Amino acid sequence: MKRITLIASLLALMIFIGAHKPEPKWKSLFNGKNLKGWTARGDAEWFVEKGVLVGREGKGHLYADPVVGDLEVKGEFRVVDEGGGANSGLYFRANPPADNPEGFPRGYEAQICHHQKAFTGWLWKPGKPTGEASKMITKDGEWFSMRIKAVGDDIKIWINEQLVMEYTDDEYKEGKFALQSHNKGMRIEARKLYYRAL
Repeated sequence: MKRITLIASLLALMIFIGAHKPEPKWKSLFNGKNLKGWTARGDAEWFVEKGVLVGREGKGHLYADPVVGDLEVKGEFRVVDEGGGANSGLYFRANPPADNPEGFPRGYEAQICHHQKAFTGWLWKPGKPTGEASKMITKDGEWFSMRIKAVGDDIKIWINEQLVMEYTDDEYKEGKFALQSHNKGMRIEARKLYYRAL
């Protein structure tokens, strides 16, 4: 009887420890000084200005080095229309196309755009709005926070800590993070970029 009680106690302790594992720590994607740890693809111009990562004047993507599957990523963003319309996005589980590394990433995109139907917070797959955001709560020229969590096929997006999109999809399993500069005449800015592998 004592042995059964001891085994039951050990099992309960193991379940308790497993259920209360500390969450992975957030890691920085951007050092606030330069583009170390990032790779530019396409024609866009990428640089750091006063601690802010900036993309403008062309179509292109800036890839961060880490490759992750289950993940959480967060940051603060601002998109500015400089005469060409402002359209950007934060990609995750994304990779450059093998046949055209300068092209649009193959992976998921959390949209950053305030002047079209599939606006900021929508989930996109290459060229296709996929998961609808419940509401638009940001606009051009204003900073906002975005957080994405993707575990298995469950994908969620928060804007200013409001859950605006939840979708189930498992096409892309792992890849990099990337920022998009969609066209000339726009500017995307990002700061306080962090991620964690789950």
